[in-house]
Amino acid sequence: MPKAIWNDTVIAEASQTEMVEGNHYFPPEALVRQYFRESKTASRCSWKGEACYFTVVVGDRENADAAWYYPNPKSAAANIAGKVAFWKGVKIVP
Repeated sequence: MPKAIWNDTVIAEASQTEMVEGNHYFPPEALVRQYFRESKTASRCSWKGEACYFTVVVGDRENADAAWYYPNPKSAAANIAGKVAFWKGVKIVP
């Protein structure tokens, strides 16, 4: 069962994730919502579309824009619509 861990805390856990470009995309219901705060950051991928971000907050530590998702991806990335991936030191373990 894949888990996303940051600051020694499980911030997401799912029985299954979608793998795209080496990143695990977790379903939104897998997130432990108390650790996520919407960010105003956005970026664009040529084939996936526009990404939105979350800042991860655990205890007194904040990891700005450490999670991203595509709320309305292009058709080529429809399988990851709304699913969340991580970077910036968030570890994914099996």
